[in-house]
Amino acid sequence: MRVASITAAFIGIAICASSAAAQDAAYTVPEGTPANIARAIESGARSDEQRARDARRKPAEILMLAGIEDGHEVIEFGSFGHYYTTLLVEAVGPSGHVHMIDMPWTEPFGGTRARAFDVAHENATYTLAHYNRADLPSNVDSALMVLFYHDLTVQRGEQGVDTVEMNERIFDALTPGGTYLVVDHKAEDFSGWRDANSLHRVDEATIIREVLAAGFELIASSNILANPDDDPTVNMRDPSIRGNTDRAVLLFRKPGG
Repeated sequence: MRVASITAAFIGIAICASSAAAQDAAYTVPEGTPANIARAIESGARSDEQRARDARRKPAEILMLAGIEDGHEVIEFGSFGHYYTTLLVEAVGPSGHVHMIDMPWTEPFGGTRARAFDVAHENATYTLAHYNRADLPSNVDSALMVLFYHDLTVQRGEQGVDTVEMNERIFDALTPGGTYLVVDHKAEDFSGWRDANSLHRVDEATIIREVLAAGFELIASSNILANPDDDPTVNMRDPSIRGNTDRAVLLFRKPGG
């Protein structure tokens, strides 16, 4: 992955970004979207429920920011729900591969569907494994964690995740120049992990600090999913804001390449 290509995509995203006030408008794939990503957005494999989320989630812009290309090998952490998984298998194509890695505690609500997705897609592999012990593939092009970072420390005991060690493992799994995209619900500034359990939000600066400590470079902090009207003291599941939270969109890069 080259920094120049990511930067160019990020500029395009900034131009195409719409305000949170327009979040209910029908979603349109931005002009200039790479063919593999446009193909993924327009795929008939996507459900109506997934498409209904596009205007707020801006999937083409997010995948362009991450630099997803045909033939890429990608790790998706927290794949249950498969909104991005369905897009990724189309975007990387038959010569690429998507590694779906979920925490063991997601098995009751995500395991059966994930295994069925694995069987139905030759370019996808599902693994249920703790993030501090998972056997990650090597030399992957990208890793994504969307709306799941805040959940990593909520579970107690054996199910809790040492996020510092996890980020180091992700760093080691990526090829030099590989990217790591994190998207999550913003908590109040300087709140750290305080609201992860109660509000399902995390402080953006905390994510940045932890990921940089693993050796990554921060190459983009995008406002593509910003919502200035979101109150960070409200639970992200509250009906008044669910699906429309103010979100951190952070792209990190492993040096080299």
